[in-house]
Amino acid sequence: MTGVVVYRGMNRATLDRQYSPSSRVRSLPAYLDEYRRLSEAARRDHPVLTGLAYGPHPAETLDYFPGTRTGTGTGTGAGTDTGTATGAGTGRPPLLVFVHGGNWQALGRAESAFPAPPLLTAGAAVAVVEYGLAPDVGLDTMAGMVRRSVDWLLQNADRLGFAPDRLHLCGTSAGAHLAAMALLPDPLDGPDVSGRIAGAVLLSGIYDLEPVRLSYVNEALRLDEAAALRNSPLHLLPARLAEVVVARGGNETEEYVRQHERMVAALRPRAAVTEVVADRRNHFDLPYDLGVGSSRLGSAVLAQMGLGGSTT
Repeated sequence: MTGVVVYRGMNRATLDRQYSPSSRVRSLPAYLDEYRRLSEAARRDHPVLTGLAYGPHPAETLDYFPGTRTGTGTGTGAGTDTGTATGAGTGRPPLLVFVHGGNWQALGRAESAFPAPPLLTAGAAVAVVEYGLAPDVGLDTMAGMVRRSVDWLLQNADRLGFAPDRLHLCGTSAGAHLAAMALLPDPLDGPDVSGRIAGAVLLSGIYDLEPVRLSYVNEALRLDEAAALRNSPLHLLPARLAEVVVARGGNETEEYVRQHERMVAALRPRAAVTEVVADRRNHFDLPYDLGVGSSRLGSAVLAQMGLGGSTT
């Protein structure tokens, strides 16, 4: 059976490898350990409100880092939802909402605060979103959770101290897929937030889930053909969208490159698109450049948020 073609001339083993981004790096555990270490440092070194509940499911929590330009805010311990960040008024910072990756079945906010420090230094506020994971939570529900997190943040913008008209949604890998789903109107689950997102940043994402359905990843996701289609933002984009940065590392599998290129092509008639291919980055270290103005990705993200940078 190993020679049976299952998708685009690939057998199952080849397709599985194509949708295993860790096949392109020396050590996935090393990156996951670094995510955790850098995230702990971010929460230690910066004011943060942790464990804020944005929905009824136990996984529906987020960490909020107030923008440094408009006040330091008050950090609280894990599991709390009290405290107010300063910054109301015309000087409110933009907010970047970060949705982690992990093949829809790993990681959480504990390991995902690492992009915050350079963004905070640049003047943004940052929210790090946790959501339920497969196989316990289905993909329709995950997408609804991310939408609920955006809706909750917008409802609480005054208390948190960011500019509600400057919310930018960013996701990496599986998180890029969920962020792209939040750009679609008329959702199956969760509130429609598509018209309230000022800009999006999609890193190393999967936007057509049909090959995922045919790969090992579906052992946890349990998608049928209809579910794969309704969760494939590539095929469901509206006529107009807010501006989008679409980025990938130079060291990605051929399928991740193809997914990136197809999404860029689909977005160009619909939105102002900045494409970034970071030659010296891979699937796992690309998010380190978020907010780093000296990098192509960081410069593009800061420009989208109105914090300097360049889209060239």
